[in-house]
Amino acid sequence: MSKEISIKLQLSTLPTTPGVYQFYDISEKILYVGKAKNLKKRVSSYFTKNHEYGKTKVLVKKIVHIKHIVVPTESDALLLENNLIKKYQPRYNVLLKDDKTYPWICIKNERFPRIFPTRNLVKDGSEYFGPYTSMKTVRVLLDLIKSVYPLRNCSYDLSDEKINAGKYKVCLEYHLGNCKGPCEGYQSSEEYQRQIVEIKEIVKGNFKSSVHYFRTQMKELASEMRFEEAQEIKEKVEVLENYQVKSTIVNPKINNVDVFSIISDESYAYINFLQLSHGAIIRSHTLELKKKLNESDEELLQLGIIEIRQRFKSHSTEIYLPFVVTVDKELKVTVPKLGDKKRILELSERNAKFFRMERFKQLMVTDPDRHTNRIMAQMKKDLRLSEEPRHIECFDNSNIQGSNPVAACVVFRNGKPYKKDYRHYNIKTVVGPDDYASMEEVVYRRYKRLIDEEQSLPQLIVIDGGKGQLSSALKSLDILGLRGKIAIIGIAKRLEEIYFPGDSIPLYLDKKSESLKIIQQLRNEAHRFGITFHRVKRSKAAINSELENIEGIGEKTTMELLKTFKSVKRIKEASLEQLAAIIGMSKAKKIHNTFH
Repeated sequence: MSKEISIKLQLSTLPTTPGVYQFYDISEKILYVGKAKNLKKRVSSYFTKNHEYGKTKVLVKKIVHIKHIVVPTESDALLLENNLIKKYQPRYNVLLKDDKTYPWICIKNERFPRIFPTRNLVKDGSEYFGPYTSMKTVRVLLDLIKSVYPLRNCSYDLSDEKINAGKYKVCLEYHLGNCKGPCEGYQSSEEYQRQIVEIKEIVKGNFKSSVHYFRTQMKELASEMRFEEAQEIKEKVEVLENYQVKSTIVNPKINNVDVFSIISDESYAYINFLQLSHGAIIRSHTLELKKKLNESDEELLQLGIIEIRQRFKSHSTEIYLPFVVTVDKELKVTVPKLGDKKRILELSERNAKFFRMERFKQLMVTDPDRHTNRIMAQMKKDLRLSEEPRHIECFDNSNIQGSNPVAACVVFRNGKPYKKDYRHYNIKTVVGPDDYASMEEVVYRRYKRLIDEEQSLPQLIVIDGGKGQLSSALKSLDILGLRGKIAIIGIAKRLEEIYFPGDSIPLYLDKKSESLKIIQQLRNEAHRFGITFHRVKRSKAAINSELENIEGIGEKTTMELLKTFKSVKRIKEASLEQLAAIIGMSKAKKIHNTFH
């Protein structure tokens, strides 16, 4: 049976219910795992659509066998898809790799529970809070708890029998005031457990019950004239309130909420997660996803929400998102438009952007090729190019009131200046200040030579100027038969408009766009290179004209003098004998008489 008939047969038997599908190659190796609301419709689309994205075409060619698992709902399909991706890590799926173990706060299952950080979860009845995204957060919380509540840190078995038998003695922690001495019966189990209940609320982000209890206690002590003890309680209240103020980001009524946002480019997506409790962020994490099949932001965010909520064992009943996605019918999905909810979503997006920028900076050092590939892919998308612009050339004209017209061509390879290929041009066929004609001449000369010498042509030409300069450059490409073979754009200085051939409406790229930054860098480099050459030419012209205006003094004499004296100023200051030694007495007298 041929592959086509086999695939058709497998497609015909697929159900129209929600589920998860798996693609296998000829060696029964899993290629891809996907979810669907309608299995038959979704899987069939792979074989009936004309896929533009290259990797999808390659995937479809490799598929030999299709397996599926039917589930009751779309939400179940999402969960199952996530678990199968993590288990098999198929080649064409979004990469969900994270070997990191996160820290937890453990409240030990004991008569007088100890509280400590851990990365290992032991099923002994102890309570674990977390996981937290950094040990720093855990330490800050534990320091806060220890500064307010005196807790034991010894590992003794504090059973009633052993305490009553006087088996233990209080240690230095008791004398320092860090522990109330339950080992000798100085603190009851009931009082200790009340502290543990309040600590659990603090870890969850709720300070209300602890502050209320301490305020009541403080008033009672003050009414009994026990002012020193009341002051100690007051200090604890202040510690709790200060921490609460610092950690509260939005309205304290926003409780038990997860916030998700996504920032993506051609190759990667970054999903930020914030967990809110009583207006405070108690958890923050950014997940990096590597795209494999040009997945949409909606697909990636769906997958990210499931993965993050599983990883951090979130039980929040509401989530804030930048746009609606299907996750779980029991979850309330809110897309904030304004107010505190919108502010917290914007904060999440800012966190995702900062994480992305940090990753870029690290990659520039550790993996420059990946950084370059990402920028090239982004430029291809932003500038609507048919291929990545690995080789870009930019042209700029320089003249002052039509004098000494010159042009510059700068070359970037893989997004970086390639100074070896920079070129200067003296304008030969244009008289006066005509930028359009100058651009036409230079572009023609540049590519005529590259064609004659059989050198590689660029994928993109950038013209410093608007529609006029772009049209002039196009004339030269037409003459050389290169129109349509090389992409060309013009960038106008005023508002950084980008013009395309035949399109009167310019493109405006985001001011922070990396594609725009590279185009600006090209334009600025061409301008700098052109101005430098123009300045040198102007300077030479001024020197030559000053000496050559003297009757009987030509270019050859001028060059001999400049070779020795280096500047016109020194020639003017030279004595008759010094000048005569180089160019002879007759010419020396003419120059000396002119300047003296």
